[in-house]
Amino acid sequence: MPRPLRVAIVGAGPAGIYAADALLKSDTAAEPGVSIDIFERMPAPFGLIRYGVAPDHPRIKGIITALHQVLDKPQVRLFGNIDYGTDVHLDDLRAFYDAVIFSTGAMADRELRIPGVELKGSLGAADFASWYDGHPDVPRTWDLSAEKVAVLGVGNVALDIARILAKTADELLPTEIPANVHDGLKANRAKEIHVFGRRGPAQAKFSPMELRELDHSPNIEVIVNPEDIDYDEGSIAERRKNKQTDMVAKTLENWAIRDVGDRPHKLFLHFFESPVEILGENGEVVGLRTERTELDGTGNVKGTGVTTDWDVQAVYRAVGYLSDELPKLPWDTVSGTVPDEGGRVMEGTEPMPSTYVTGWIRRGPVGLIGHTKGDANETVANLLEDFAAGRLLTPASPETDAVVAFLEEKGLTYTTWDGWYKLDAAEKALGEPQGRERVKIVEREDMLRASGAID
Repeated sequence: MPRPLRVAIVGAGPAGIYAADALLKSDTAAEPGVSIDIFERMPAPFGLIRYGVAPDHPRIKGIITALHQVLDKPQVRLFGNIDYGTDVHLDDLRAFYDAVIFSTGAMADRELRIPGVELKGSLGAADFASWYDGHPDVPRTWDLSAEKVAVLGVGNVALDIARILAKTADELLPTEIPANVHDGLKANRAKEIHVFGRRGPAQAKFSPMELRELDHSPNIEVIVNPEDIDYDEGSIAERRKNKQTDMVAKTLENWAIRDVGDRPHKLFLHFFESPVEILGENGEVVGLRTERTELDGTGNVKGTGVTTDWDVQAVYRAVGYLSDELPKLPWDTVSGTVPDEGGRVMEGTEPMPSTYVTGWIRRGPVGLIGHTKGDANETVANLLEDFAAGRLLTPASPETDAVVAFLEEKGLTYTTWDGWYKLDAAEKALGEPQGRERVKIVEREDMLRASGAID
């Protein structure tokens, strides 16, 4: 009787779990069957949903319910607290699996190359998100002493950063934020938040619903300058072909023509302002210089040479995420991705045997969480094609208990899917006395203990 196809997935975020789901739904899952092990460097699964999505977005975090159903399948195992490149290596995985899929995502900040970016008070959006989401590997405190703050970027991450800065700590208390984050936000002095986009309203990358949610807080006054509402032929064409773009533009137009209210925190959305320098004194941020831009007819912009200096004491760079380079895999330093064709990892012009990628490590940090499903389906389809054609490497030890013996022989502490249920219950128990759904456990050792991985 043929044995099941053994697949390792590195990364337990949405991309990796969607890949597992695609494998489980394939014909191969019926005969000869599939056996999937997911390796995750964090003690808990769910990747960016747990450590990148703002805590006041329970709707997006609801995706975890669907991911749960995949990890509940008996063909899937989770090995958490296992770091690829440190605890396990590519050759190790090839000894136990027919194929390896990398879905490690992107958690670092993409570089912004303007003068002053090194100043104290020039901050990465990904770093801030890791702090307020209780990532175990970042500091427990965050300097929120700035009263006027700039956020660079016009995507959903920029909105998250601006919204968290503009809300009060008590508004965020009903969410799952840890105690250290609530304490930090209580000390937040920000009263003005300025979000800057280089292009116009039709080029903003906000989701319509996330944009509208800015206006739901009783403490946030969203302000748009009427002079920033401008469209050229390229912008009009984009609005006509893309419903979401049109909805975003209409929302911004409505905000631009209304009277400014009296909510205590002001959140300004600026367009046609390109950051050119972060201004500093004595090594600290004291302002931001932008150059006014104008549309060129195609939806792109050109500089006008007119600059403005903005009085801010902190600048958050929300210009994109960047993936970490993976050992033993080829790497595109420009895009920050693993070169691939259809999810097959490419070494030059040839596919790397039995090695695949999906999600942001494959295509870069673009699109919404749901867009990774298409990636996963394509990658898995090509993996199964290679399997059917006999192109996969044959592992030396494909038995399901062989990798467990390997991890234990190395003395590695790992969490399991059963351990997640224990951690989940512990976090909910912490929240119950306060009437909250959960309070996130932050320290790695505490997570391991709650998961039953250590005493």
